[in-house]
Amino acid sequence: MKFEPDYRNIEMAARNQRPARLPFYEHLIGVDSMERITGRAFSSLIDGSSADRREFFRIYNGFFRDHGYDTVSFEVCLTDVLPGGGALLGEQAGPIQNRADFEKYPWSDVPRIFREWAEKRYIALRDEMPAGMKAVGGIGNGVFEISEDLVGYEELCLMMVDDPELFADLYVKIGDLLVSMWTEFLGKFGDAYVVCRIGDDMGFKSAPLMSPATLRAHVVPQYRRLVKLVHDSGRPFLLHSCGCIFDIMDDLIDAGINAKHSNEDAIAPYDDWIKRYGDRIGLFGGVDTDRLCRMKPDDIFTFVLENARRFRRTAKGYALGSGNSIPGYVPSESFLAMIRAGERIREEE
Repeated sequence: MKFEPDYRNIEMAARNQRPARLPFYEHLIGVDSMERITGRAFSSLIDGSSADRREFFRIYNGFFRDHGYDTVSFEVCLTDVLPGGGALLGEQAGPIQNRADFEKYPWSDVPRIFREWAEKRYIALRDEMPAGMKAVGGIGNGVFEISEDLVGYEELCLMMVDDPELFADLYVKIGDLLVSMWTEFLGKFGDAYVVCRIGDDMGFKSAPLMSPATLRAHVVPQYRRLVKLVHDSGRPFLLHSCGCIFDIMDDLIDAGINAKHSNEDAIAPYDDWIKRYGDRIGLFGGVDTDRLCRMKPDDIFTFVLENARRFRRTAKGYALGSGNSIPGYVPSESFLAMIRAGERIREEE
């Protein structure tokens, strides 16, 4: 039977309800992976003319549809255009190191800079959205990652001790910026999105990147504001955050997040996520990206059949996918084996 996408499946899963069909979800699928699978080179089109961008998204959105997805994952990262940014990737120290830097930073210019960079992409995405589909995503990068990009991780740790007032003001200012930008985004492009998502890696393998108390005091309150904004627009909120953030998960759930993505078996088996949080939020993923890189495709097919059946049964709001994403180094055969196993589960239901 021809696949007919229905974005409501992902919406239900994000609201921790059991959709009639097992939905698939990825935080992102690298365009290089898409090119390899389809045999079509199209990545450069996104930076071309208006017609080029539409062709890019016709292929990009069509890839999700053709592989059984009900939604398209797409965001434009704010850190791509932050003036003086780059510290998040370790390229340089951030532009804000003291109070004077904070006061002179061009905060008011950021929405305009982002608008000029991103809006043409959102327009083409919406114009080429296949029937029955909507997008998941929005404005990439969250509160903590933006602070890292503007200051630098090590410098943030020093600022927290040396100038706690500036440290606190920084997070409020980032919250103000994101609330303003998300308000504009929802007003212009909310109709193309069914789930709003922020990616904000706040942990590493064994713990959060800052103390739970610090994140509760400065980061979580800004998420409370953003989640309320998304909820007021009628949409659920999905948080993508890598690392071991169990210490602040209850706080994030209390702040209103509807669903969570990103998991590594080295941190906890996926069943543990379901046991801890499956009665309160939707949970997406379940197939560690490391497995997709290391296991043979036939073994991945068997693994997904055995495990995703159980995840689907034990978690109400479950969507099948990698624990992180499908970057170019994931073997195409492994990604496709996961998709085939998901299709088999759908056939069984």
